[in-house]
Amino acid sequence: MRRGNARSSASAQSGRGPGQRQLRVGEELRHALAWTLEEGNIRDPALAETPVTVTEVRVSPDLRNATVFCMPLGGGEAAEAEVLAGLRRVKPYLRHELAARVRMRYIPDLTFATDTSFDVADRIEAILHSPEVARDVDPDESEPDESEPDESEPGGSGPDDPESEGETDPNRGGEGGPGHGA
Repeated sequence: MRRGNARSSASAQSGRGPGQRQLRVGEELRHALAWTLEEGNIRDPALAETPVTVTEVRVSPDLRNATVFCMPLGGGEAAEAEVLAGLRRVKPYLRHELAARVRMRYIPDLTFATDTSFDVADRIEAILHSPEVARDVDPDESEPDESEPDESEPGGSGPDDPESEGETDPNRGGEGGPGHGA
């Protein structure tokens, strides 16, 4: 088995997204943090008053650092700043709880950040419903004109067409086809 040095494998992985192990560890940490915050054993006043949603945990490739993306329910800029400050104050307690709940050799150092994915989703939704984009995807303008033949009626020669009355497919065995004897 050929082994590369750690530097080349780390640089090769930096161009790609997170590995399967990073994703799995991130999900485990997210569940454990959410459970810890839900229990209500945290004595910080900012966290005791506001329920917090942990939306994602991104773990570094070496599993030593983790960024926790969270949002206070109810939102608001002041509430977000207050909750982030409270999470930073109780970080040692949260790491202790993670060590008890998640079986890892080393519990990552936690960094807390506000999750902006909801804001991005709202902005994309607003763009999709803007008049400029709605004009481009308007179903009334995308329908074919009545003067052009429709693809469902190729050339206008269907079974109701008077020009095609005596013609049938010879492979079908219908009347009027070649090789039909009386």
